[in-house]
Amino acid sequence: MGGDRGGNQASGETERLGGLSAMEEEFRALLTTSSAVMALVAPANINWGEVPQGARPPAIALHLIDNVDGLTQQGPDGLWQGRVQVDVYDLTFGGATIVARAVRDVLHGYRAGGFRLISLSQQRSNKNQQAVDRPYWISMDFITNWRNANA
Repeated sequence: MGGDRGGNQASGETERLGGLSAMEEEFRALLTTSSAVMALVAPANINWGEVPQGARPPAIALHLIDNVDGLTQQGPDGLWQGRVQVDVYDLTFGGATIVARAVRDVLHGYRAGGFRLISLSQQRSNKNQQAVDRPYWISMDFITNWRNANA
């Protein structure tokens, strides 16, 4: 998954939980504790960085695109703003659309825990470029505003 996300020890962002930041853990937990998402996707098929080889769709891959600490004239303010790309895969475009809607309904507008706000920024799909041997894909970018409880 890469190295340090550009944080400092005082912010708590670099505290790692099983190789993931607290924000990454909580982001995934939002999906794996949603009954709507769990009705469609097995928890083992929701992962950071990749869909496990051999996993049968539907599946969700999460990618941390960027994550930076906000700044004031006095230095970092502890409010991290990032972008998480959520890729949804399924064997049919309709199936991918249903999963993507469930994910969007859980994440867009969410404010609780460390998240000050999660908002949908972009959505795209490959409906018109489907290869016979590949699952359909819908990708969504979410802007995250996160403050670690220890900051």
